[in-house]
Amino acid sequence: MCTVCGCSKGNVKIEGRAPGGVKFPYRPHHAHSHDHGHSHDHDHDPHHHAHPAPASPAAKAAEHQPTLSQQAGGAALHYGQGAAHAHAPGLSQARMVKIEQDILSKNDGYAAQNRQWLRDRGIFALNLVSSPGSGKTTLLAETIRQLGSDTLVYVVEGDQQTSNDAERIRAAGAPAIQINTGKGCHLDAHMVGQALEQLNPADDSLLLIENVGNLVCPAAFDLGEAHKVAILSVTEGEDKPLKYPDMFAAADIMLLTKIDLLRHLDFDVDVCIANARRINPKIKVLQLSSKSGDGMDLWIDWLLLEMNDAQLVKQREVARLRQQIAALEQQLQERS
Repeated sequence: MCTVCGCSKGNVKIEGRAPGGVKFPYRPHHAHSHDHGHSHDHDHDPHHHAHPAPASPAAKAAEHQPTLSQQAGGAALHYGQGAAHAHAPGLSQARMVKIEQDILSKNDGYAAQNRQWLRDRGIFALNLVSSPGSGKTTLLAETIRQLGSDTLVYVVEGDQQTSNDAERIRAAGAPAIQINTGKGCHLDAHMVGQALEQLNPADDSLLLIENVGNLVCPAAFDLGEAHKVAILSVTEGEDKPLKYPDMFAAADIMLLTKIDLLRHLDFDVDVCIANARRINPKIKVLQLSSKSGDGMDLWIDWLLLEMNDAQLVKQREVARLRQQIAALEQQLQERS
């Protein structure tokens, strides 16, 4: 179980296709490297350790009580005011914070490995996050079609079940691998690292990671991407960034999708963007429609520019390494 969000992560299945088109299931055991060795260089003298008295039943009960606030027309119960910003029956706030730190620390280690792997190959990677129904997969399919055969695009699809979205992406013309998380409500860096081994994207390509539809848990998990992209459709309401602030704080880009429907809706674009920038003043906002094509040119131009930057970073690193090799070869010649 993921104690950050409470989801179960033990039933992960990664599914893809071999080069010949044959579908293969890949079921990782979700193993992590754990070192449980404890080295102690000091004696445990009981007189040197102060042990706090156990909390009283009343204190334990109080820790699990929500904060009550009075609002217009009624009251509100807040369960996210403690140090852990969450509530789990039977777990103290301190224990929840410790567990979360341990989980995210391990995840960040895998994310750093993914990021370096992508950087070394000049691959530009995005983590696309949204609530279900925002149009992520439709946007990805249209993006692949508009980029055309000159741009190599690879896709990692995350869902709890089915390979429907991966099949849609393959039909649009891009290699895709499906990660089914079972009861898990988000992708993590370990899953993505295993998917990269199977997908094996080419150097200087674009990697699009479609996360599980959820605006809560994916905010906390770095996958090794260059940017998180929060996708918000105009059918969802202008206050979505205020309701789910962690996600919009973590995202560098917000795509406001389905703008072709604006004429049918009571949706204030300016208010929505203002709400997003209340949470994240630096967030970049693009408005587009995958159906009508409005705004897609700006999205495609941004992708190509960022891909070019990723390729330049790789080229500079390759040039630096070649200079080092040349200098070492020169030293060898001088000593021989």
